[in-house]
Amino acid sequence: MAARYLLPLTLLAVALPATGGDAPTGLQSDVIFSEYSPYSRPAEMLRRSGSPLLNRGARRVAQQSGVSLREQDIDLSHEKFALYVPPEVPPQGYGLLVFVSPWDEAAVPRQWKPILDRHSMIFVTAANSGNDTSTIERREPLALLAAANVIKRYKIDPQRVYIGGFSGGARVAQRTAVAYPDIFHGVMLEAGSDTLGDIITLPAADLFHRFQETMRVVYLTGDHDETNRATDGLSRRSLEDWCVYDVDTETIYGSWHALADALSINHALEALDRRKQIDRAQLAQCRANIDTEMSTQLQRVETLARSGKTEEAWAMLKAIDQRYGSLAADRIVKLADMLDASR
Repeated sequence: MAARYLLPLTLLAVALPATGGDAPTGLQSDVIFSEYSPYSRPAEMLRRSGSPLLNRGARRVAQQSGVSLREQDIDLSHEKFALYVPPEVPPQGYGLLVFVSPWDEAAVPRQWKPILDRHSMIFVTAANSGNDTSTIERREPLALLAAANVIKRYKIDPQRVYIGGFSGGARVAQRTAVAYPDIFHGVMLEAGSDTLGDIITLPAADLFHRFQETMRVVYLTGDHDETNRATDGLSRRSLEDWCVYDVDTETIYGSWHALADALSINHALEALDRRKQIDRAQLAQCRANIDTEMSTQLQRVETLARSGKTEEAWAMLKAIDQRYGSLAADRIVKLADMLDASR
């Protein structure tokens, strides 16, 4: 893999070498971290996860009010994490699974510990990051800060840095993976997933191309969890529509909407490591089709705008903003400025 994909992870670990054997192993509760990351800054999160029109509006509000976004939403001195570190670090470094829970309690599933040992996988999860808390202000930045601090403390294999979650936490994990493919190389979606291009906003082309090329996506859902099996199907189809092909589906047999047992989580971790070779020609053609479709729709907005059909143009531009996100950021903002000037 090209070295450029490893640079952001290297930046996370700058100034403090990985210690591997010096940091404690085993189960650690109520862990307090201290290192902040530029990736968890609200402005950076908005840039990656917000649509072009949302970012444009935020910039305007900041300019008019003179108030900028905070440096960080999270005060780490008040946050606690649960951490599990296998006893032996492999030569290439540990794997890392950042887990987003639907519950506020930070806990390591007891039945997962032997499996984490088998895969040399560190597990970290934040407290007070459940479904009732803010995704933007808490759940996503806590996951990013957990990754940054574990990478600082331990020797980590950059190709095995994953994010996952259960139920609503899986949806947050998926959103974070789409926005941060320069940190995470795999995402485990246990009994929860969303579709790209409507619920999950697409990031800028350079980030989304990394997601297409380097992200391993593993779905893990109970065979009796009919609701989430249906949404998984929609999610998988949206990935294919957006040229994401390194996808695997695992089943938790005999299970409804419940946390995976040891055997199932073992299969999921194996699946995360079992990457698929991407067909570069297929990927290039898929991207070209999206670019053509996107350009055609943007051109239609410009034609409507120049014809004085401002409201119709705005409606179409908002739909493009929702579907294509920052893949079309510059052209969306330019058209929005044009439409504002015509009022």
